[in-house]
Parts: sequence; structure tokens; C-alpha cells
Amino acid sequence: MRSAWGALLLVTMEGLAAEPPLRFSIADSWAMPVVQIERGRPTQGILHDMLASLATQVGRPAEFHVLARARVQAAMDHKEIDIRCYAAKSWLANQPGDYLWSVPLFVQRDLLVAREHLPITPKDLSPQPIGTVLSYTYPSLQPLFDSHQLLRDDARNQEQVLQKLWAGRYRYAVSNQWTLDWFNQTLPADQQLHGVAVLQEQAVGCIIRNDPALPVQRVLRTLLRMKMSGEIDDLIGLYTGRRPTEDPSLSYETP
Repeated sequence: MRSAWGALLLVTMEGLAAEPPLRFSIADSWAMPVVQIERGRPTQGILHDMLASLATQVGRPAEFHVLARARVQAAMDHKEIDIRCYAAKSWLANQPGDYLWSVPLFVQRDLLVAREHLPITPKDLSPQPIGTVLSYTYPSLQPLFDSHQLLRDDARNQEQVLQKLWAGRYRYAVSNQWTLDWFNQTLPADQQLHGVAVLQEQAVGCIIRNDPALPVQRVLRTLLRMKMSGEIDDLIGLYTGRRPTEDPSLSYETP
């Protein structure tokens, strides 16, 4: 009997091993709570946990590829990865190839952040450096960069930008709401950083190569189910301390 169960387990394991992995991109500029990267591998975070759950529900192993943000789309175009998440259509308006988008999964809210809690309009700032992430684009601030009213001070990732702001390297920086909330969790109330202006808000989701070798529709249906069931919002609440309210501007129609 024991040998029969052993043979069945071996067959099951061999069947799972035969399934090719879903290859996900992880941008090395991301920081917690989006993802934690240790020794070149993601270990935790909203995106890590979401993608690991997605792969499990689809029935494929998950394979993570940590890449420089500027290389992610080229890796997709060359079929080195299958799925890119935490992306917006406006970022990839002219991408070549055949891709399909998931439903919107998150709302990215970009903020101008400062140590003092004084609301401000970016165009009213005096000429000065501002904390940014290398290779990131900031459409609402680009005219100010072009005119040299504001000067980019690039760091490798979002966490480093906020660390430099907190240390007084500059007076203002750009951060998404999640990273700011995560960063402030470790600080006393009187030392926390503050959002002083909303720069932009946009829906982000996942894009998958439309390849017959991939379970494309199964991936898209699973992401829809994870969003509508509350699983994704629960992950956000777990890492940021607050579960987002549903945004009526996001459409959850079946792909």
C-alpha cells in the first residue's frame, strides 16, 4: 500500500514538474511594500505574494526574473518573460508584439512628499533638486524638469529616494502612496514624511504575451477572480495597514 501511494505521489510530482513555469518580471527599482528583493530574488511584498498565488491557482510554477526597469519590456519582446505586472497602458502605449491586458488591479497614486506637512503646488516651487527614481518618468513634472526649475536627483529605488529625503538631502521627492505608508510605519509620528501634492493617479494591472504556449485566458480569468474576491485588496491591507476602497472608475469586465 505504501509503495502504491509513493508511486502515485511520484506521478503527481512529475506532472507538476512537467508544467513550464510562468515567468514574471520584477523591476529592481521596486521597494516594499511592492516587493522585497534579497540577494537578487524577491521574497515578500504585495506583488510577490500576488504573483505566487496567481501561479498556484493557474497550476504552474512561478519563476521570477529581477531586471532593471528599462529592460523589462525588451525581455517581454524577446520572450524571456511571460507576464509583466504593475504596469499602466499609458506607459506602454506603443509596445510592439501581441499582448493582452488584465483588468485594472491597483491604483497607483504618485505624491510629492516632504518632511513638513504644508500643501504646495509643484509649479510654485523655487529652482531645486527633487528626489526621483532612476529611469522613472513623471509626466506632470516633466515641464518643470525641461525648464530646469526642478532638477532630478535619481536614486536606484523608491526606498532610497525617501531615505535621502528624510536625511535632508533635498526638500521634496516623488513617492507612490504605498511606499510612503510603508516607510512611515518605522518612524515616530513627529518624524514621518507627508504627501503635500497628488501628482497623478492611474490604474495599473498585468500584461501577458498572447502566446498559444501560455494559459493566457486562465491567467486573465484568475486575476479577475482574485480582484473581485478581495484577495488582492486584502494583500494591500496586509502590507500597508489599510485596505483600499473600491474605485468606481475601474472596470472589472471579463476579458
